[in-house]
Amino acid sequence: MGFRKKAASIFLIDDHPAVRQGLKLLLSQEGHSISGEAGSHAEVASLLASSHADVALLDLSLSEESGLGLISGIRNAGIAVLVYSMHEDPDSIEKAFTAGADGYVTKREMAEALLTAVSDLVAGKRHISPRAAQSLASRAVDHPEQGRERLLSDREKEVLVKLALGETNGDIAAFFGISVRTVESYFSRIIAKLGLAGMKELRRHAITRNHR
Repeated sequence: MGFRKKAASIFLIDDHPAVRQGLKLLLSQEGHSISGEAGSHAEVASLLASSHADVALLDLSLSEESGLGLISGIRNAGIAVLVYSMHEDPDSIEKAFTAGADGYVTKREMAEALLTAVSDLVAGKRHISPRAAQSLASRAVDHPEQGRERLLSDREKEVLVKLALGETNGDIAAFFGISVRTVESYFSRIIAKLGLAGMKELRRHAITRNHR
C-alpha cells in the first residue's frame, strides 16, 4: 500500500447532519480525526477557534447562507479550506479560489477524490478535483474568440487550468501520474497550438483565461 499519509484534524461545515455523519465515517477510516462540526455561520463562529483543526471541509450551500463568506475568516485562522460542494459550475469554483480556498472537490466524485484532496492540503498543496478542473477548462476554451484553444486536447486543457492555479511542474506531474518531462511536453504543444512566445506568455494566458 506504500507509506501512510499524514492524518489531519478536520472541521466539518455542512448543513446536513447525515452528510456530516457519512464524512466522519469516511475520514476516520483513513485515520483522520474530526475536531468539530457546524451547519451555519453562527456555529462556525462559536466552535471553529477551539477546534485546532488543520483543514475545514466546507459546503458552499448552508441553508440560506453561502459558505463563500466563511473562507477568508477560516484561512485567517490558519486553517486550510477544502470546498466540498454540489456546485460544479466554473463561477462557483472560481469564486471559491478567489475567496482563498485551498482546494475544491465536487460531491459527485468518488470518495478517493476527497481523500486525495485532504492529503494534498495537509501536505501544503492546493488541489482541484478532476470534475472541477474540467469545468474550469471548458469555460476557459468555450469563448468564440478563443478559436485556437479548441485545438487543445482535454488533457491539455486540464494542464492549462493547473498552471493557472500556480501549481509547479512537479505538482502537475504527480496529479496526473506522469513525469515532469511529459508535463513540459504538454506545455510545448500548448504553446505551439496557441501561437505563444513561451512559458511566461503561456502562464499569463492561462491565468487570464481562467479568471474571466
